[in-house]
Amino acid sequence: MHKTTNSPFAAEVIERIAAVYAIEERIRGLGAGERRAARQAETKPLMEALKARLIAVKDGISRRSTLIKAIDYMLERWQGLTAFLDDGRLEADTNTVERSIRPIAIGKKNSLFSGDEGGGETWSILSSLLNTAKLNGLDPEAYLVDVLERMVSGAAKANQLHELLAWNWKAAREAEKRAVA
Repeated sequence: MHKTTNSPFAAEVIERIAAVYAIEERIRGLGAGERRAARQAETKPLMEALKARLIAVKDGISRRSTLIKAIDYMLERWQGLTAFLDDGRLEADTNTVERSIRPIAIGKKNSLFSGDEGGGETWSILSSLLNTAKLNGLDPEAYLVDVLERMVSGAAKANQLHELLAWNWKAAREAEKRAVA
């Protein structure tokens, strides 16, 4: 909005949101209770001031302006926008989720060429395994190679397949490294 309108008010809103993100950066990694407390003490007053400012400015802007559309959009979604203030488990935005589903969105186009329904199902399973490995901080290729080798060689029995889930596999590899050290 600021880039397209050069609005000083849009720049002000961006600065206010940047202050919220600065707090989020500082409290990242803290427990849910600590994050909630920090948000209540620091972020909530910033968000309340932002809402008051949006409402005040809205009254003096033409109903046809693109800025009023942006303000209305924010105010109509205010409850969802501020839900993170009351729950330390929530993130302030959906960036993490969007990053994690980006490969799926990109892969949708690629999956059109999977051949048939069976190929599409295989592609989905493989994509899910690789993305889960990434989300667990693993090298997806190393993870997949090791898991497939264990399954093909019989090193992983049918009743042990849960051990090959990315989070269990990671813990087992870390335990092996500690045992060797």
